[in-house]
Amino acid sequence: MIFENAQTQMRKGILEYCILSIIARGEIYASDIIGELKDARLLVVEGTIYPLLTRLKNNGLLTYNWVESTSGPPRKYYNLSADGQAVLQQMDSTWKELAFAVETSINKRK
Repeated sequence: MIFENAQTQMRKGILEYCILSIIARGEIYASDIIGELKDARLLVVEGTIYPLLTRLKNNGLLTYNWVESTSGPPRKYYNLSADGQAVLQQMDSTWKELAFAVETSINKRK
């Protein structure tokens, strides 16, 4: 039980960073974001992603465009805003610092 909780918290802690990183590569549809996260083994469900995308948008980190679909209703495609790009740069720096700290701690254990 303790391991599962720690694992869940670790994944939640990096999910926003991963989502912003994916969107930074270019305009993307939410289900494609989910697919990339699943490919990366960050197993997530729609019930997790959509509220997170809404929160990131409401915080000014994302913008979106509606694009007509040939196979159904229009689709919402996400982009990073200027604020989103700035936050992602800060997260990049923080990730590098954390990765270094974790690797340093783990390597001393060996």
